[in-house]
Amino acid sequence: MERAAKKEAVEQLNETFKSTGVAIVAHYSGLTVAQMQTLRKQMKQAGASVKVSKNRLAKIALEGTDVVAIGALLKGPTVIATSSDPVAAPKVAVEFAKTNENFVVLGGSMGKTVLDVNGVRALASLPSLDELRGKLVGLLVAPATKIAQLSTAPAAKLARVVQAYASKDEAA
Repeated sequence: MERAAKKEAVEQLNETFKSTGVAIVAHYSGLTVAQMQTLRKQMKQAGASVKVSKNRLAKIALEGTDVVAIGALLKGPTVIATSSDPVAAPKVAVEFAKTNENFVVLGGSMGKTVLDVNGVRALASLPSLDELRGKLVGLLVAPATKIAQLSTAPAAKLARVVQAYASKDEAA
């Protein structure tokens, strides 16, 4: 790799690290090309990305970013998964690690918070941003439907009382 290409790679990585919400580091030694393509495809569908780069260049690119703490994890054949949604990359990485024993999650960083393997798993167990938005909308809509039900209930009760008296008069 030429010096200019290295500089460009470092700049691109630095931009990625500055704009990311979470970065996950994992070992990928022993994965086939097809498995790596599957990982990339799953990450892309979740709104995340996967990058394999030289550890030395990645450490240089980490300087001045919030996720600088993952530099200590960059040893051996590593892959870095990033996403702006704090749940997307961890969720895909943990699920992929369950089905592929050669993919080992080492840890990561969410902003300035350092995550160990258990922290990454905890993030992966949280609902995604879209799921949380759906739940919030459901909670906001629920009171309106309850009010509508309560406002129609007295009228319905009154109608049933009137109907009962009408039925009673017809029977007599």
